[in-house]
Amino acid sequence: MPRHRLIVGVVAGVAGLVLAMGGAALAAGESPAGVGTLAATAGCGKAPALASGSHTISSSGQNRSYILRLPDNYDRNHPYRLIFGFHWNGGTAGDVDSGGTSGYLWSYYGLRALANNSAIFVAPQGNGNGWANPNGQDLTFVDDLVRTLEAGLCVDTTQRFALGFSYGGGMSYALACARSSVFRAVAVYSGANLSGCNGGTQPVAYLGIHGLRDGTLPISLGRSLRDQFVRNNGCTPQNPPEPSQGSLTHVVTYYSGCRAGYPVAWAAFDGPHAPNAVDGTADPYAPGERSWTQAVVWRFFTQFDGATPTNPPTTPPTSPSPTTGRQLVGGQSGRCATAPTQTSGTAVQLQDCAGQSGQLWTATSGRQLQLAGNLCLDANGAGTGNGTAVIVWTCNGQANQQWNVNANGTVTGQQSGLCLDANAAGTANGTRLILWSCNGGPNQQWSFRS
Repeated sequence: MPRHRLIVGVVAGVAGLVLAMGGAALAAGESPAGVGTLAATAGCGKAPALASGSHTISSSGQNRSYILRLPDNYDRNHPYRLIFGFHWNGGTAGDVDSGGTSGYLWSYYGLRALANNSAIFVAPQGNGNGWANPNGQDLTFVDDLVRTLEAGLCVDTTQRFALGFSYGGGMSYALACARSSVFRAVAVYSGANLSGCNGGTQPVAYLGIHGLRDGTLPISLGRSLRDQFVRNNGCTPQNPPEPSQGSLTHVVTYYSGCRAGYPVAWAAFDGPHAPNAVDGTADPYAPGERSWTQAVVWRFFTQFDGATPTNPPTTPPTSPSPTTGRQLVGGQSGRCATAPTQTSGTAVQLQDCAGQSGQLWTATSGRQLQLAGNLCLDANGAGTGNGTAVIVWTCNGQANQQWNVNANGTVTGQQSGLCLDANAAGTANGTRLILWSCNGGPNQQWSFRS
């Protein structure tokens, strides 16, 4: 099936729904138990009553369908995150679940791969392939789904999330308004008030993502949704920075002053109406697996593990000054991790330390190791196996560009858990850097030097 149906698929007339729906008050269905202290759902400790695949449920006198994905190693005694993924206007639950032409790596907007079997995913199907939510029917559908899933599966009741693009973003926003006691956080991609906002006065953790060049739902509509939760969450009002037209970059801002546990984040990008933004291009059909959005959303959702979270710092500029960089020196070789040419796809290797620009790395608060010119250390192809090549690639915020610089001298990939390694314990100029299982070897020891 063509990528445009699976990634964008916006049917003409969506923009008109903004005025048609407005701020209409919708009848609220009975809400499931609210967020708060972790409670074991009825499905915990029992064999799962539901399996991965397509299902139907009766809701508001209709047969409604959804697709469910359980972790491969589902543990009946482990309470899982529950993540709802809503499709766009003209899209389907199958599009969200399959990931379209990008497949598994873009399933549920890329979160399923990042979750790595740590969450339960559900893709509801909208009536008429949309989320008009007449008389609150779609809200009731979600309520019924939550009850059904928690009766048959083990769910962490403090870890329910929703995300969606365009009309699906509008539905996620409707849940933020009407079910703030049910959902811990929502992520709204290029959304607007399309499915109504019943209530809308209570705080909920909110992430908005929107393109400057969105010709279907202008970015001003997304800013309006964001500002509602800036107020609800008690954040300090501001006009967050946004990239310039033609820059083909993105900027992520966390608001300050928000109530503890209720952050608001805003990610603006120089691009069109699409959920799969990739720096360096305005192509709405860019491969979803290369999009920075998936890592930004996953970090936003997973910050709520454990104790009440604190707000992460504002993301730093994507192109820090070269003077902030330091050399990354191999403990065995005494040579520096080097990008011989500063172009995406260049393999990183050992070279004599000379303080050249391809050797000056900046460790950002987003766990990236960045060179001047917006290139980041990257596990090639998002690989997680031994021998994966380490390259530089345009910084995009994905998990394969996140690194942990550890006190024991190792540098480990956040996604893979593997160590940055000089291939075959080589020490000569030109030795390629790879990922390898951490083994304490001197070829996996690194230090930063000015």
